[in-house]
Amino acid sequence: MNTKYSDLINQTYYFPQEEFKLNKDNLLFHNIDLMKLVEQYGTPLKFTYLPQISENINKAKAWFRKSMEKNKYDAKYYYCYCTKSSHFEYIMNEAFKNNIHIETSSAFDVNIVENLLENGKINKSTYVICNGFKRDEYITNIARLINNGHKNTIPIIDNYEELDLLQAEIKGKFKIGIRIAAEEEPKFEFYTSRLGIGYKNIVSFYKKQIQENDKLELKMLHFFINTGINDTSYYWNELVKCIKVYIALKKECPTLDGLNIGGGFPIKNSLAFEYDYQYMIDEIINQIKIACDEAEVDVPNIFTEFGSFTVGESGGAIYQILYQKQQNDREKWNMIDSSFITTLPDTWAINKRFIMLAINRWNDTYERVLLGGLTCDSDDYYNSEQNMNAIYLPKYNKEKPLYIGFFNTGAYQETIGGYGGLHHCLIPQPKHILIDRDENGILATEVFSEQQTSDDVLKILGYKKKV
Repeated sequence: MNTKYSDLINQTYYFPQEEFKLNKDNLLFHNIDLMKLVEQYGTPLKFTYLPQISENINKAKAWFRKSMEKNKYDAKYYYCYCTKSSHFEYIMNEAFKNNIHIETSSAFDVNIVENLLENGKINKSTYVICNGFKRDEYITNIARLINNGHKNTIPIIDNYEELDLLQAEIKGKFKIGIRIAAEEEPKFEFYTSRLGIGYKNIVSFYKKQIQENDKLELKMLHFFINTGINDTSYYWNELVKCIKVYIALKKECPTLDGLNIGGGFPIKNSLAFEYDYQYMIDEIINQIKIACDEAEVDVPNIFTEFGSFTVGESGGAIYQILYQKQQNDREKWNMIDSSFITTLPDTWAINKRFIMLAINRWNDTYERVLLGGLTCDSDDYYNSEQNMNAIYLPKYNKEKPLYIGFFNTGAYQETIGGYGGLHHCLIPQPKHILIDRDENGILATEVFSEQQTSDDVLKILGYKKKV
């Protein structure tokens, strides 16, 4: 009988895959021996594989280039990185090796932009797209960036009052964009996104407050669907509505030449993941081209703001199974040496699934289990794969340590989990390492941050050491 864990994976998925293969009974990720990482750094362990960031950026740029050539689309494509996915400097340093642009969400983002400019990671030609609801410090920081000469900064107007706030602090003429408030899917609890200005109000807003204002130059219409770029009737319907608004606005506003379709490319969340990126881009470009040609307006430059797609597939987490608890005749709980709430908060907050695989013991027999975290919270668990209703792992054996990995966790988990701060039940932040390759393909690792200590946590809590 085929009872090995490796047999289960081979019967369930196409395996090996581009980033996953075996070395005997240990898992390799991009040819990185994960057990060697465990032996060197211990667990729990977070890691970031930096080359994957550049790889995904260049894949997307190639897909858009190919699609624009195929559709004879006479405009440019601009890849922007959505900073809120991960603000870390090591992410920015890798991403901006690839001649891309940046999208911000809040005031401190602009301070990061200024740091990148100061250190030569970006330059005056880099577009800075400023999204989000803007007040006080964010407005001031945007104004400072523009007043200091960064003319490719484009604040995206989210509400009617923002125009006045920006004009009060920005000297001279500046570029702006307008965000469309998309209509949400029927299953949502509300009908229209809280972000942006309604479809029907865009053109009238332009005519009343922008058209005759010599200080403003409208350059971009911004569009984003919360559920992402998916081949659904809902997405295509919203895209068509957006294109119609762009065309109507373009006929009134000659300076308008950019359409920002936001982010939303999915990332691999299962070994069974399938998504035709090239097809989706072809269809988006084709629909924009057809509509603009019929309306006899120039096609717009296309901007995207990919965040999860940029960094998600670079991240991972490794845990050891500490113990197994048999709670009844059916349920076995494998307890990890960390907390899902602390390290992978999306697993409990929005029921997100990541690729989960055993790191070692692939030639051992398997069993069905549940995975539990260390906190005393009933929600600190992980119970299924994206396309399966159960978790299967090599059988627990206290004499043979078992390690498991969660992959493609690089977006949002550190910021939502409160990196470097306090965590539920004071479970410490794991050690985090960076993995890179040189031009010869030689692997290099370094510690970005050590695991939190009790002193770190007590200092945050205000406890003072006795002298």
